[in-house]
Amino acid sequence: MSDQSPPVVPAPALVAADAALDIRTNELTPAGIIRTRVSARYIWFLILATFGSFAALVAPIGISLALRVQELAPENVEVLGYVVGAGAFVSAISTPLVGMWSDRTRSRFGRRRPFAIGGAVLGVLGLAFLAWAPTIALVIAGWMITQLGWSTVLGSLLFSQADRLPEEQRGKVAGLSGMVQMIASVFGVGVASAFIGSNFLVFLVPGFIGLLMVGLWVLLVKESSSLEMEFGPRPRVGTVIANLVFNPRRYSDFGWNWLGRLLFNFGVTFATTFTTLFFAARLSEGGQVADIGGLIVILSLLGVVATAGGAFLGGFLSDKLKRRRIFVLLAGFGFTAGAIVMAFGGSNAVLLFTGSLVTSLGLGIFSAVDQAIVLDVLPERDTEAGRFLGINNYATSIAQALAPIIAVPLLLIGVTGADKNYGVLFLVASACTLVGGTVIMVFVRGSK
Repeated sequence: MSDQSPPVVPAPALVAADAALDIRTNELTPAGIIRTRVSARYIWFLILATFGSFAALVAPIGISLALRVQELAPENVEVLGYVVGAGAFVSAISTPLVGMWSDRTRSRFGRRRPFAIGGAVLGVLGLAFLAWAPTIALVIAGWMITQLGWSTVLGSLLFSQADRLPEEQRGKVAGLSGMVQMIASVFGVGVASAFIGSNFLVFLVPGFIGLLMVGLWVLLVKESSSLEMEFGPRPRVGTVIANLVFNPRRYSDFGWNWLGRLLFNFGVTFATTFTTLFFAARLSEGGQVADIGGLIVILSLLGVVATAGGAFLGGFLSDKLKRRRIFVLLAGFGFTAGAIVMAFGGSNAVLLFTGSLVTSLGLGIFSAVDQAIVLDVLPERDTEAGRFLGINNYATSIAQALAPIIAVPLLLIGVTGADKNYGVLFLVASACTLVGGTVIMVFVRGSK
């Protein structure tokens, strides 16, 4: 696989401007860029922008799209899967392309902020299009636009972290980001639910909240001009396509972490995709989700708390103790233990809830700490951070696309009729997360 990208030379002005942001110099990169401890202002406006963007993106997935599809195709609500899948495909393809583009952007506002505000505006326009769309085909188009916009924002915020955060702050920021994403999911759906009955408000209110918070980050957090950065020749189409992948031998730490992340995400997707149906099968006599609606709401809220708490604690402790890989391994053990408890918990609600909460805790720890590890081992950080973070996103999108398909034959092992073998599914999920955490612990040497 090709990794021959045009060289990028950081300008002295960029170094001086970054250093001026905080006099407590912490890290000098091989390219000569001084990476300092970022200020509280940077962190908190970054977290606010992450919160708003995630709320705007998740609200349609949680409720608004379902309402729109049910209105337009009441007899074929299963097309919601095609809508969501089309958006996920756009996100997977666009993130590395936007990353490569932003890596090479010349602007007096820097490389990342123009994409953040542009993506937020595009995301709001996509939400307005969704509210208007009179057919399912146009709903799909609208969701693809929306996903492109907000994925660009979230990608830009992550690219900025790669540019700016020294090693000692990566876990803290990743933990805060993971925590607010969980809270934003509940907040976004809750805000949208308050406007059910108005097609435009149910989509646009969460969107304008996201636009406002991204706007605050763009306006109030400075980023050095990139006008004086020097780039090589404009890449050809073949080079761009080749740069959608990477050479794992050349970047072994990044490659091993990518593999471990992929395996962990496979396990998580196996378990979480079918959790609601699993609980219905175990706790309801008729196996109907509607019969345990109240329990699912309680479980979801507790799961958000456990995931957010795990992300917060894992991120902060990994910075405090200056250890990351051990937390990823513990997250793998935790998720594995919870999944095994669920697999063998029978119809005992206490055991099933306990297992589910332990898996949520493990997921939170992993999501925060592994994000910090990605930043620790990121190749070509000073010149191609956007590209490699986009490629890193494949480890999530591939798992989310393939795991539900692979789960189908696993659910049918040894059963007949309408029964499903959830025990086998959760055991496979537990094996994936354990192996994923172990791979990162054993083979990734570029992070402590």
